[in-house]
Amino acid sequence: MRALLPAIGLLAASLLAANPASAETLTLSPTTIPEWKPVYGRVETRDTVPARARIGGVVVDLSVSEGDEVSTGQKIGEVRDDKLAFQVAALDAQLRALQSQLQTAETELERGQTLVQRGVITTQRLDQLRTDVDVVRNQIAATEAQRSVIEQQAAEGAVLAPVGGRVLTVPVTRGAVIMAGESVATIGGGGFFLRLAIPERHALSLEEGADIRITAAGKEMPGRLAKIYPQIENGRVIADVEVDGLDTAFVDARVLVEVPVGERQALLVPAAAVATRSGIDFVTVSSAGDTLERAVVSGETIHRDAGEFIEILSGLAAGDTVIVP
Repeated sequence: MRALLPAIGLLAASLLAANPASAETLTLSPTTIPEWKPVYGRVETRDTVPARARIGGVVVDLSVSEGDEVSTGQKIGEVRDDKLAFQVAALDAQLRALQSQLQTAETELERGQTLVQRGVITTQRLDQLRTDVDVVRNQIAATEAQRSVIEQQAAEGAVLAPVGGRVLTVPVTRGAVIMAGESVATIGGGGFFLRLAIPERHALSLEEGADIRITAAGKEMPGRLAKIYPQIENGRVIADVEVDGLDTAFVDARVLVEVPVGERQALLVPAAAVATRSGIDFVTVSSAGDTLERAVVSGETIHRDAGEFIEILSGLAAGDTVIVP
């Protein structure tokens, strides 16, 4: 065993001497990176529209509940007002009475036309009979129009979904009495997005179209700052974020978001240049022709087009030459 130690030491020395020659070197210089501000965003629907009752009455049918998917124009409930049926029946009775009056007036007009030819009645009386017929016909037309209005009101008892999407709330139940204009269900449609509330001290640092980082369901995904609202509410700037593949199982769920609010200078080294032993990070540097390892304090990992880089918080300085395996 003692005879093998010199050979092992010679092999290790030869490997250490060969690695610097085959490795690349990198001279450190400060790099500008974005400053990220962690905030929480809420998953919201782009459009939140109530499906309202167009007439007052009793809810006789309700076919949706919270979480159901609906399409635009889909019937989700029905409101019935029994008084409308009574009004239609009353108008039908008026129409029957007017039809009888019309038949009588037309009969009188025919008789008058015969009598005026014989000279029994005057032309003035015949004109009055024609007027009586026209009056009854107009009364029938007005009553039929009024009946159509009542029928349309009854048809408007159907509650339709104003937009396609997911039913968020259903504040009424079957058998409830509601007034015209009351909400039967609230529907969220138009897609999902994240809404952020960022402290106003970062307002001037925000830019529409900026890329952001999102952590949801244990994974990171990219997003884009789509809209910044000009009105500040309770000391916070409201902004919307568009995200592909966002988990929309729960509306108003909170999601961790990192927003760029500025820039700072940092020293970055390739991830391959950092070696970890016994919980301590080391970086190999070249100084005055010698190769040595320095213990460093690492920061966050930054993904760039050239690969993964690690921020060095302490242990290295600008101008140091780092050996990258």
